[in-house]
Amino acid sequence: MAGVKIQNLSKSYDGKTKVVKDVNFEVRDKEFIVLVGPSGCGKSTILRMIAGLESITGGDILIDNQRVNDLLPKDRDIAMVFQNYALYPHMTVYQNMAFGLKIKRMNKKDIDTRVTEAAAILEITPMLGRKPGQMSGGQRQRVAIGRAIVRKPKVFLFDEPLSNLDAKLRVQMRIELQNLHRRLDSTMIYVTHDQTEAMTLGERIIVLKDGIIMQIGTPMELYDHPQNLFVAGFIGSPPMNLIRGKLDSGNMFVGKNGKTLMQLPEKAVLVLKRNEGRDVYLGIRPENITEAASGDVSGISAVNVTVTGIEHLGSEILLYGNLEDDTIIARLSPGSRLIPGSSTALHFNLGNALFFDVDSEEVIK
Repeated sequence: MAGVKIQNLSKSYDGKTKVVKDVNFEVRDKEFIVLVGPSGCGKSTILRMIAGLESITGGDILIDNQRVNDLLPKDRDIAMVFQNYALYPHMTVYQNMAFGLKIKRMNKKDIDTRVTEAAAILEITPMLGRKPGQMSGGQRQRVAIGRAIVRKPKVFLFDEPLSNLDAKLRVQMRIELQNLHRRLDSTMIYVTHDQTEAMTLGERIIVLKDGIIMQIGTPMELYDHPQNLFVAGFIGSPPMNLIRGKLDSGNMFVGKNGKTLMQLPEKAVLVLKRNEGRDVYLGIRPENITEAASGDVSGISAVNVTVTGIEHLGSEILLYGNLEDDTIIARLSPGSRLIPGSSTALHFNLGNALFFDVDSEEVIK
């Protein structure tokens, strides 16, 4: 296996506007790394440039410390799994998986060994004689992955491979991909727009927006310590609550309309004292907001909100509410009896809050 280095990588289709803007990152040998971001952020373009399916405008791509900018896809020793499976409909599963090896003129015995081994790993041995049209979406995706496995490449590339599957099957396939990575002990680069997929699969995650890397880190680093507003609002389901306001002279957080008052803990006061007078966003995760008796104050003020929506999820309830002009989401216990239209007091555990500068959108440290 091998690591991958991306150095000042850029891409422009018209010679003017860059859709990928001087991107730098390194994928360690045998690491599972995920590129995530909204549609149009450049993640699939980066993957296709690594694969050699897309030309690069600037920068370098190194695989196993070898510069591959000018190498054809077949010479880069990578294997790619596509969103639409890209299987040959007239071939059997066995033939689809063996096709790339035949092109390389590998002998039949070695081809058979590799195909049967990959089929066993993916539990599709009974399907080797079927054609793709006789299989479910999940089974076809296994075949596409199997076709990549048999090549024993230095790097596996996955371009949103689960997006065509239903929700239950996506969960199952995520687990299977985790197990597959452990079994193969291989380098994998995975692209998705689904942040839940990114959080559950990636050892590290690269968050992209408009062709720029916003942050790189482990799932929990991104969740607990987002470096900017975009990552704070993108990572997490539901996302972090962001409430605009500022610190007043009494060490209280004042909402943008001057009504919301919350007592800040000492740690937060020290952060904001260095930025006194500046407008900020208070960032707080839904699990750090709890239901309280109306008007109750116990070191951290309770805030009255109007309930606009309730989602009953069995093990928990998601409460949607209006706080001045901001929408907030709280993760509550299933025993709550709140209904839309009612008013309730919520405690904000500000010991776990973050603050972001309004202008730069960067976290305030």
